Amino acid sequence: MDVKELLLQEWRWTYDEEDWYPPLRAALAGVDAKEASWRADGAAANTIWETVSHLLYYKERFLHRLSGTEFVSDAQSNEDTFIPQGSSDDEEAWKRTVQRLEEVHHLLYEKLGSLTMEELQQPLPQVSVQQSAMSLVMHDAFHTGQIVQLRKLRGTWPAQRS
Repeated sequence: MDVKELLLQEWRWTYDEEDWYPPLRAALAGVDAKEASWRADGAAANTIWETVSHLLYYKERFLHRLSGTEFVSDAQSNEDTFIPQGSSDDEEAWKRTVQRLEEVHHLLYEKLGSLTMEELQQPLPQVSVQQSAMSLVMHDAFHTGQIVQLRKLRGTWPAQRS
């Protein structure tokens, strides 16, 4: 397995396929806007929706960098990336957010799969394309764990999973 194949495998695992941790798709399965907006006690706790918004921001930014297109955003800081597009009772906005996350994840998979090894090693502003992609894999894994923990706290995570 070469570096590109490994990168693509990790990219699939982080969203679609089970590995050491549940994929993001499974972590979000069955979550509605109300649950996505629930906040655990403590000022430092983000909601699931805030976390998904944050993940989406960085995936969209990466996709624009790879595509050579302008990324337009109002975010002035990392904290701004957690702001959801919708209110706690806006089921359609929540569904659109999750759908967009999945779309961008799969667009990035296709884009990464189309790159040559030379292109994967090209520098972005600070690190290579492949380093940026692996960083996003780890970022997804970290935040997926947070989402699962929030669901456990709410009692909506299954006690047994296959």
